[in-house]
Amino acid sequence: MPRASLDITVPDLSGRRAVVTGASDGLGLGIATRLAAAGAEVLLPVRNTRKGEAALTTIRRAVPGADVALRTLDLSSLASVETLGAALREEDRPIHLLVNNAGVMTPPHRQTTADGFELQFGTNHLGHAALVAHLLPLLRAGRARITSQVSVAANQHAIHWSDLNWDHSYDGMKAYSQSKIALGLFGLELHRRSRAHGWGITSNLCHPGVAPTSLLAARPEVGRAQHTRGFRVIRALSSRGLLLGTVRSAGLPALYATTSPEARGGGFYGPRGLGHLGGPPGEQRLYSRLRDVEEAERVWQVTQELTKVPFPE
Repeated sequence: MPRASLDITVPDLSGRRAVVTGASDGLGLGIATRLAAAGAEVLLPVRNTRKGEAALTTIRRAVPGADVALRTLDLSSLASVETLGAALREEDRPIHLLVNNAGVMTPPHRQTTADGFELQFGTNHLGHAALVAHLLPLLRAGRARITSQVSVAANQHAIHWSDLNWDHSYDGMKAYSQSKIALGLFGLELHRRSRAHGWGITSNLCHPGVAPTSLLAARPEVGRAQHTRGFRVIRALSSRGLLLGTVRSAGLPALYATTSPEARGGGFYGPRGLGHLGGPPGEQRLYSRLRDVEEAERVWQVTQELTKVPFPE
């Protein structure tokens, strides 16, 4: 049975500068391509230059004349985040769109970042939070919209406050959920603080539903030599048009949250199909784990303490 084509209209983004993390493949590559096609200048901060160059080639083939460029970024290193922030501040050009999309999911064994944080918490959350802090002057200058990609996993488990780094009882899925809950709470608190302090920034959240992205595929760099069973099941269901999304459709909520005039600060956007696993994008109710304002304030403070990158008060 053929799958109905899903798409959204992306408005003209000429004159806008966009930064998309995790754009060397998968959802991020699709998001970056669509932003470039709408006229935005798109920066791809990547860890793997070879994959980044391949992504540039893909985008330029799809969008002749696309204004795209690579930058170096390893979100698992706060020094790398700081270096990118300093380089972009030196360029002194406003950033209008930031998509916090990059992520790592469920390494089979506990791994740590260059700074000693559990890999998922350090990469998915702390790296992105530090990036926002370092880019804040440029984001304010661009009255930016910041969209943070969370996950259906943010609707389960919790922040493991007694052991944020999972030193004593590592559980890959619970650690992944924690990283996405933390990123979501941070993104919502960012919007509240922007409104309170007049930063002019709009921050919202999205999630892709479930699709056969590379997160659960073979990833030797995180210790996964083969595709997971979950990836194989997801790929099979997606290919048959059953319930789940495709890599292309899973990127639509982020595009909608980032570019739609109807997407609002503090909103949460995902697929509108059964169980929010697939389907066209739209606004949905915040997951219960993302509604606690006191928890968000705690995440905000602890994040600054851990990254040592303060936000203005």
